[in-house]
Amino acid sequence: MPLAQPPPIAIGGDHAGLPLKQALQEALAAQGHGLLDFGTNDAASVDYPDFAHQVCAAVQDGRAGFGVLVCGSGIGMAIAANRHRGIRAAVLHDATEARLTRAHNDANVAAFGARLVGPEVALDALKAFLSTAYEGGRHDRRLSKLSPPDLSPGS
Repeated sequence: MPLAQPPPIAIGGDHAGLPLKQALQEALAAQGHGLLDFGTNDAASVDYPDFAHQVCAAVQDGRAGFGVLVCGSGIGMAIAANRHRGIRAAVLHDATEARLTRAHNDANVAAFGARLVGPEVALDALKAFLSTAYEGGRHDRRLSKLSPPDLSPGS
């Protein structure tokens, strides 16, 4: 019986993140990962939330196992991503942050700042992010508190 392929990785970035996004895509493809590319694919100015929302929707509905977002700083992408229920996005600057955010926070979206992190560091961080499992245990209680309960008006 053949081994099941892992779900693809959803990737998106704005114009500022395009060169780093392309480098990450090439490396992921070379490693055999399937990809869902939500753009942008040229240098024309675009709005980063549009790409964050598409990547997060793919992670939420199971079309993708993880998401990768790239903009100038990574911050705007992470903020937009974290507005989605069930998404836990972190801006990554190195492999240590990547391992910790997966192991302790069960992050499912990695955000990178193309103006702040070079391709080699981003590739190392992404490799660590994708290869680190969530530890569970003592982290479960805290993780459950990251998504607030639904509050109806007037409550």
